[in-house]
Amino acid sequence: MITGDLKNKIDRVWDAFWSGGISNPMEVIEQITYLLFIRRLDELQTLAESKARITGEAIENAPFQPGQDFMRWSQFKQVDPEQMFDQVSDQVFPFLKTYGERLGGPESDYSQHMRDARFTIPTPALLAKVVDMLDDIPMANRDTNGDLYEYLLSKLSQSGTNGQFRTPRHIIKLMVDMVAPQPTDTICDPACGTAGFLIGASEYVRGHHPEALTDQQLRHHYHHEMFHGFDFDSTMLRIASMNMLLHGIEGAEVQYRDSLSEGAADDEDSYSLVLANPPFAGSLDYESTSKDLQQVVKTKKTELLFLALFLKLLQAGGRAAVIVPDGVLFGGSKAHKTLRKMLVEDQQLDAVVKLPSGVFKPYAGVSTAILFFTKTESGSAEDVWFYDVRSDGFSLDDKRSPVEGSDLPDVLERWGQRTTSEKDRARTDQSFCVPKSEIAEQDYDLSINRYKEIEYDEVEHRPPLDIIADIESLDAEIAQGMTDLKAMLG
Repeated sequence: MITGDLKNKIDRVWDAFWSGGISNPMEVIEQITYLLFIRRLDELQTLAESKARITGEAIENAPFQPGQDFMRWSQFKQVDPEQMFDQVSDQVFPFLKTYGERLGGPESDYSQHMRDARFTIPTPALLAKVVDMLDDIPMANRDTNGDLYEYLLSKLSQSGTNGQFRTPRHIIKLMVDMVAPQPTDTICDPACGTAGFLIGASEYVRGHHPEALTDQQLRHHYHHEMFHGFDFDSTMLRIASMNMLLHGIEGAEVQYRDSLSEGAADDEDSYSLVLANPPFAGSLDYESTSKDLQQVVKTKKTELLFLALFLKLLQAGGRAAVIVPDGVLFGGSKAHKTLRKMLVEDQQLDAVVKLPSGVFKPYAGVSTAILFFTKTESGSAEDVWFYDVRSDGFSLDDKRSPVEGSDLPDVLERWGQRTTSEKDRARTDQSFCVPKSEIAEQDYDLSINRYKEIEYDEVEHRPPLDIIADIESLDAEIAQGMTDLKAMLG
């Protein structure tokens, strides 16, 4: 967990950019990411040199070649601002752009994303100030490194820049914990943004399956085959690529793709797990929408097209945890009903977790839910589990301040009991199961309020004559009281 002191240091770096003339939050994050990455390469060089000294062998996998020491963070941070600026802008940054060619060749994902990267820090003074501040931030620990970067990305949510915003990390963690990624999974986020879901899945695998990094075959799978992300924002792709590298994942596939236009023709049945919170822009023209997705559901609604995409991408037995707007749960169009029926009858809809409407504030107040489903093509599971999350541990206003009483630990615990004790829960409880047959009777409506029962306090019902008698008795007592009072007053 990132400490208050480290947050303050990042905040000061952020403020330095703003006071130095760079006010676009996305650009600030890009430039800080480049510098953090350069610093990380220097640390990797130092580790390679230490290993060589211990083993007495030649340096292996060193980022910098002989004669390139002047481009290392530990070297250029010591020179005067003017010289530092010239070295970074004219030599270090071009080196950074071509570094991906050494990782995977000129056509590697990293190389392609970095082709349009620009060094935009305007003055030597600002560069020297930022380098000095970043140098004071401890980044030797991979977990701290990841926390720092996630905090930096959280600045996007505070600014709401360019319509880009991140899924809150605690929501990502809940979704990842519930689907429990395995070392052999192949994971995809078709609208990956800054790769938050892929990072969350990688952290889960590291923490719960250490063999993924010790077994040679599983380690290769982890670094080169497990994680796949797509987006059509080149800035997001650059940040996502370096985010993955900074979290210790060497060869994740992070590629440019307009998922709804290109569809899943090449990747159909390719992934065992989909984690996503795709953007829901409203409607698309039929001409710009993938024909293979239109075959699943005839619609222009992006939220439905993304669900169709997820079903296409998943292998048989593959599972998904995806965030959808509430309209998907109860929308009355033929496309809405068709897709819901498909999830319930043809696939296996495991759960609907309703989120509070303030989860995505301050930039959006839309009501959402998380759908958990498994691709079976043959149905199964006689019940769907529902949970009504009332608190996610933060206030539901624009400030999103921490509060006590989060429901998320209870969601995870009860998720594990959904096929046992949860079946006995009453409809007045916060979570309960609903038979598929009942959902079918309700036209496949998936809104929790359709099935929830409200418990009212019992009110005593008395015959009208008894009430009138009580009122008359009360009037008599008041009259007698007035008589007694007059007698006392003389």
